[in-house]
Amino acid sequence: MSVFERQQLSNGLRVLTAPLGHAQSVACFVMLAAGSRYERAENRGIAHFAEHMFFKGTERHPSSRDLTTLVDGIGGEFNAFTSKEYTGYYVRCAGADRDVAFDVLLDMIRHSKFDPEEIDREKGVILEEMNMYADTPRDQIGTVYETLMFGDNPLGWETLGTKETIRAATRDTFTDYIDEWYTPDRMVIGVAGQVGDGLVPMLEGVLGDMPTTTPKSPAPAQLDTSPGPRVSVFHKDADQAHLILGVPSIPIDHPDRYAMSLLTGVLGAGMSSRLFLEVRERRGLAYYVSGMNHSYTDAGSLLAQAGVDIKRIDEAVKVIVEQFGRMATERVPDDEFEKARAMIKGRFVLRTENPQGLLMYGLNREVLEGEALEPAELLKQIDAVTAEQVQDLAQRLIATDKLHLAVIGPFKDEDARFSALLA
Repeated sequence: MSVFERQQLSNGLRVLTAPLGHAQSVACFVMLAAGSRYERAENRGIAHFAEHMFFKGTERHPSSRDLTTLVDGIGGEFNAFTSKEYTGYYVRCAGADRDVAFDVLLDMIRHSKFDPEEIDREKGVILEEMNMYADTPRDQIGTVYETLMFGDNPLGWETLGTKETIRAATRDTFTDYIDEWYTPDRMVIGVAGQVGDGLVPMLEGVLGDMPTTTPKSPAPAQLDTSPGPRVSVFHKDADQAHLILGVPSIPIDHPDRYAMSLLTGVLGAGMSSRLFLEVRERRGLAYYVSGMNHSYTDAGSLLAQAGVDIKRIDEAVKVIVEQFGRMATERVPDDEFEKARAMIKGRFVLRTENPQGLLMYGLNREVLEGEALEPAELLKQIDAVTAEQVQDLAQRLIATDKLHLAVIGPFKDEDARFSALLA
């Protein structure tokens, strides 16, 4: 039996539902294949800035307070998020209040005012958000790494934009971006939990008049394929160094994506992963350390991140490089492999047992891949992965001339020192 049901409005806008008979609540989402990689140099940060501005008032609900009062009045949760490739807006509430939730969400998407005075006020908020991230090396290291990996193009840019582009934004900057990317072919409405009756006719009445457009795509990812390794060191006086070490990996729809999940699980997911045991437990080099894979529609990155002792950073880098290399040179033992498989499956089940988690999983697949794979099918694919497939994937991805190392800490002009650790 399918968990997801997929329908379309007359203009092609997709509706993804996941009815859960036991649920008393409903998760209502508007998801768009539009994020910071859809920007240009002159409007960097507009995807995230627009997310803020959608909450500032519409023609029917003129102020932020008017919108939030409606959601508070039904005891709902109201929020949004922006990433490189998608943006989402949602309300979680009691099932009986579904239509109130969509009244707010869809009014925001269709009729936000983008008032110039509100825009100017919110610029200060965005600039302080930038300052917060700049003062938080654990967050900032991601930007240093992505710039090193993807270069001067949207995948390598900071999602928040630059202070110059934020200060320069006008109402036209917002409306031009929304008109270009907030289109029916890029939008999916998601509802999970107590879905209720009459959903599609209601949505047709509110969204059916959105004009269809010729599908567009963002600029393709750009990776420097010249021999490496590559290092970027960002100087910051601090008592701890933060680093990310990684290699280019695979896009989200690659046939090896399930093998990648097992590779990542063995390498760096959980407190029994190789990175956690070697870097933290056995050597005491870091408080936090983890491994993960970030996949986009046309590129990816397998990486490890850690906050380490400044005086022992060389040792930490060497140990992480060693653990990357082991994935390629050694077949994962059966007991370790099956432990990682069980962990990945268990975490997925925990993630998707509530309406919001289930819907976020489905929407990510629907928005970026055009298909919400059934949870049971995903678990089946995980079960089919072998240790040999994981080693083969690691051998294709992990090599010393593909390593990228980003570092934040009290280091100056030391690229050569860190490059030597990667050889």
